[in-house]
Amino acid sequence: MEKIIEKADVLIEALPYIKTFKQKVVVIKFGGSMLLNDDVRTGILQDMVFLSFVGIRPVLVHGGGPIINQRMKASGIQPQFVDGLRVTNKKSVPIAIEALSDLNKQIVKEIRQLGGETKGLDETRKILKVKRHGLFKTIGYVGEISLVDKRPIIKLINRGCIPIIAPVGVIQSGKTNYNINADDVSAHIACSLKAEKLVLLTNVSGIIRNTEQGGSLISTLHVSEVETLISHKIIQGGMIPKIKAAMLSLESGVKKVHIIDGRIKHSLLLEIFTDKGIGTEIVRDK
Repeated sequence: MEKIIEKADVLIEALPYIKTFKQKVVVIKFGGSMLLNDDVRTGILQDMVFLSFVGIRPVLVHGGGPIINQRMKASGIQPQFVDGLRVTNKKSVPIAIEALSDLNKQIVKEIRQLGGETKGLDETRKILKVKRHGLFKTIGYVGEISLVDKRPIIKLINRGCIPIIAPVGVIQSGKTNYNINADDVSAHIACSLKAEKLVLLTNVSGIIRNTEQGGSLISTLHVSEVETLISHKIIQGGMIPKIKAAMLSLESGVKKVHIIDGRIKHSLLLEIFTDKGIGTEIVRDK
């Protein structure tokens, strides 16, 4: 009986959050090694289906790094990165686009198997318009978003569907597809939809201070603290694009950004529906 009561208590704790976030858009980004772990991936998708069923409007932006790496290596191309951004040359860009398209279809299939309503928006939908990245000569066919066509996304949201968005854009002056950093995509999607939250799922517990001494989680980070943490290399590597995504989102009206460990079972539900939450929340200065 006690265990049953505990379950009821959990539901009651979630009730005010369900009321607060009902009909609100929550943009979720996940990728990395989590994509290759069936249990972790299924848990994240289950959470998204749950959010949809209680009236919250999740939008998923997925990466595809490990899968792209596998296919590049199989083609004799060694993956390279600059400041957390993938170097994508003329030979590797079609490999990346194909991998992302295949993954998009796989995620759609798995959500449907879990009972969710969903539709994929991959490179064929051309909802992301890009220009060449400022580091084009170094990183190649990587785009910077110049425009988001949000109409197909809003249509799906209004139908109760979960949009699944691949990080692929088309250059506005032509037909060439460009790879885009998925963190950057998630930020622009969140901005265009005026999302309540942006949640970046990663394979670490959040932003960690003093990693040499065992580390301590920074549970709340204000925008004004970011540059100092970057200069002290507390934020570095692949975390930099995530922080830039967070900053862009907050500047454009998204209320909160969360960086959480997607490997924790039901991490999305813990972050959104419990008093304490997990990971690092990034907020504007008061």
